[in-house]
Amino acid sequence: MSTTDIENPLPVTAAEPGREPTHGLLMAIAAYGLWGVMPLFMKAVAHISPLEVLAHRALWSVPIAGVVLLVLGRTADIRKAFVTPRMLGMAALTAGLISINWGVYVWAIAAGRTVETALGYYINPLVSIAMGALILREKLNFFQIAAVGLAVIAVAVLTVDAGGVPWVSLVLAFSFACYGFLRKTLPIGPSQGFFLETFILSIPALGYALWLAAGGQGHFGLSDMKDTLLLLACGPVTAVPLLLYAFGAKLLRITTIGIMQYIAPTMIFLIAVFVFGEPFGGVRALAFILIWTALAVYTLPMLRARRGSQ
Repeated sequence: MSTTDIENPLPVTAAEPGREPTHGLLMAIAAYGLWGVMPLFMKAVAHISPLEVLAHRALWSVPIAGVVLLVLGRTADIRKAFVTPRMLGMAALTAGLISINWGVYVWAIAAGRTVETALGYYINPLVSIAMGALILREKLNFFQIAAVGLAVIAVAVLTVDAGGVPWVSLVLAFSFACYGFLRKTLPIGPSQGFFLETFILSIPALGYALWLAAGGQGHFGLSDMKDTLLLLACGPVTAVPLLLYAFGAKLLRITTIGIMQYIAPTMIFLIAVFVFGEPFGGVRALAFILIWTALAVYTLPMLRARRGSQ
């Protein structure tokens, strides 16, 4: 998943109260919906190594992002970025973080740990709140403190039950939160930033894909046509929801995006339990109840603020 953007890592401009256009809502809903059903696609490529899938996610996202930039006439920003070492360095860092997120996500789906990915994306906004308090010294209100506290308890419950930390959930949550924090410091638009990041990732990705092909170990063009088409599809599966989100979020208020961000992990959770048949009961159920309660505590004040502004 990329998204990357369930947690709203890309800078958005909040719409004025009462002026959120329908097409903005539709684009955001489509983005979250596509992220929500992504486990079905990732399960279809589960027989391919996560590194190969990750490589093709980057490779085939580049031409899609490039076409978008050409259509929008925003290539000048990219030319400037390529001659600005600081911007390239920051983009390389954010690209590394998002590749960690993508890689763990792909691996977890293949390993039958989709429930843990849903938990990670539920925890993600709460991690962002905690980072804001610790790094930016932002003051938290009572509801935010309570929500973060409940999330910590949920992670502790899972840790004690499993005899180890739920690392899949935590890596997904923290990599997204760190990506979001750093991505906002990159002085470039969302579509330009996505192109720059995937272009940087495509360099080692191409080398890895060629190495696999030379050794006859890859699935692209060396196996059956189905695998080749699935790997080609990694591009639009990655790029389309992200671009829909980037353009839709610009037209929506931050509170709207904050509430909508739970669509994807909820769909992932339902797919994990009812489609993939992953175990869910006992301690896991308790942990999710704690997380859902935390999100309700965190979201209700936003809903009230939204109603008050209308």
